[in-house]
Amino acid sequence: MFATSRKVIDLARRERRSGNLPEVVLWRVLRTRPGGFKFRRQHPIDAYSLDFACLSTRLAIEIDGETHACGDTPIRDGRLTALGFQTLRIPARNVLTDLDGVVRAILLSCTARQPLHQPSAGPPPRSGEVLTVDENP
Repeated sequence: MFATSRKVIDLARRERRSGNLPEVVLWRVLRTRPGGFKFRRQHPIDAYSLDFACLSTRLAIEIDGETHACGDTPIRDGRLTALGFQTLRIPARNVLTDLDGVVRAILLSCTARQPLHQPSAGPPPRSGEVLTVDENP
């Protein structure tokens, strides 16, 4: 979907194995697909490895710690914006102190970026067919 280099893919694989504490804690929640959104961890896009990404809503989630403070954040965010991604930056300490609040913020961002039209559940009924809806889930 998005072009990237072998070097970035290898970096993402290494970072998935190592993972710092805030990322591991958040991944335990995001891997359960909260709100029905699928998240990827250390996803390679362009020249970057995103901490987390929700591809269906084009949301990049970055856990900001020491390494992000001295990086190329404006350039990185600009390139991701050009690819249609919004970057949500979350301080690492917030993940450790208010995990529920962080997950709520992520889900709000995902919901706000959802496409207006969801994919159909299949073709429409044929002539003469009646669509039945189960009212007792």
